[in-house]
Amino acid sequence: MTTDFAVEVKDLKVYFEIKRGLVEDLFSKKKKILKAVDGISFNLAKGEILSLVGESGSGKTTTGKAILQLVETETGEVKFFGEEVKPKDRSFMRRFRQKAQMIFQDPYQSVNPRNIVIDIVAEPLDVNHLVKTKKERTDRVKHALEQAGLEPAEDFYHRYPHELSGGQRQRVVLASSMIMDPTFIVADEPVSMLDASIRTGILRLMLDLRDTKQLSYLFITHDLSLAWLISDRIAIMYLGKIMEIGNADEIIYRGVHPYTKALTAIMPTPGVNKRKERIVLPGETPNPTEDLRGCKFNSRCPLAHDLCWEESPELIEIEKGHLVACHLAHKL
Repeated sequence: MTTDFAVEVKDLKVYFEIKRGLVEDLFSKKKKILKAVDGISFNLAKGEILSLVGESGSGKTTTGKAILQLVETETGEVKFFGEEVKPKDRSFMRRFRQKAQMIFQDPYQSVNPRNIVIDIVAEPLDVNHLVKTKKERTDRVKHALEQAGLEPAEDFYHRYPHELSGGQRQRVVLASSMIMDPTFIVADEPVSMLDASIRTGILRLMLDLRDTKQLSYLFITHDLSLAWLISDRIAIMYLGKIMEIGNADEIIYRGVHPYTKALTAIMPTPGVNKRKERIVLPGETPNPTEDLRGCKFNSRCPLAHDLCWEESPELIEIEKGHLVACHLAHKL
């Protein structure tokens, strides 16, 4: 089956039951459910970078993990190059795990401190029994490290993680992902814990790998400026829902949803010297365990009206490729 999409997500939901104390359990039979991801749909093209942007708790990381089947989903469908992802199909999942990888946020926690670099990078090969000789193993590790910008690779083979800088650790993590020759990567805040000067190198490396290998990235970040810098498209998330999705420039310059406008209003714009009016959102982010009616943004939206408290808006296309979940989308 051929398709232009690397990943297709349809009506994805991930719910977690919140554990309660003994007293609360005695007096209430109703379960507390956290709707981390509450029915989202999107596609990711081959060689495309799509950024998921939103504040902490919006469901960005859970979305990435759910696509990779690292958390259990409530409902929804995920397709990988046209083939449905079936967690119970061992043969498919083995192939899927090799071609779909994740880069985690913290380079200090995502590697085993007891292992040396050559073993960290080679671990996916060992687990999947993909090499037959020690030389083949070493050659593939060398190639992966050099791809990740760690040269000469031999200088890093026998170092422990604590002997590396933060940027070098993240390059080791990237090498460990790239050694499987993936076609899709979920990058979860991959540079948020690195110094600004190091971030540039890591991002440039990721973009180079996208160009040379036609990699598709789901890039997860809370930094809208960063998303604009590297993305083809941006999706704005809030409390488990996608509020708006479209071309990066379209979202930044012509964003429609009130939440998108609030985010872009505080974002520095190159070449603009005058101070922009900031949009200050009222109230606090609602408790995601509560049963929220209507639009999830209604309690903070300055334009909310009666319908916003009764019905949850669907993502509608206002221009080609530009979708917004707002009852007032065509009037904004």
